[in-house]
Amino acid sequence: MQFTKKGLKAEGFAGFRPIRNLETMRIPQGTGLFTVVAPEDFQARFLAKSTAGVFKKKDPSLSAAALAAEWVEAAVVLYLGKAGPGSKGNRGLRRQIQEFVDFGQGKPPGHWDGRLIWQLADAGSLAVAWKELPADQLNGAEAGYHAAFVAEYGRLPFANLVQARTKTGA
Repeated sequence: MQFTKKGLKAEGFAGFRPIRNLETMRIPQGTGLFTVVAPEDFQARFLAKSTAGVFKKKDPSLSAAALAAEWVEAAVVLYLGKAGPGSKGNRGLRRQIQEFVDFGQGKPPGHWDGRLIWQLADAGSLAVAWKELPADQLNGAEAGYHAAFVAEYGRLPFANLVQARTKTGA
């Protein structure tokens, strides 16, 4: 797997819409994976305070040193997550990505996965891409992509703070 725009497209990812121009009604409603990718020549500049919403009374902001320690030089993929069906079967990519973007605009989240994205200057220039997958394949696919990224870069994408694993621990 190549963690480039071309490589992601070859894997079936679509969209690649800048966050600032994202039309969520054009995002599929089904379950799948989504990724946040940096445009060409993106330079990481960290904001002193995150634009993200507060989660369980906790500020999502990290120090510049902590953010720099998570940055993966030369990586295009900055975050890779999943969008499952939810307990009522009404979630999926469109809702998950909308909540992710809303979180970056200061709205309180239901979780704070990917929160480091919202401490990057010009986060609106980052693009979101998605890949529809059946719900029963999500955990394995997410874990596989995380493992492949770690194999290539020696660590997780910038905003992934926890490596996904399958139930068997693989």
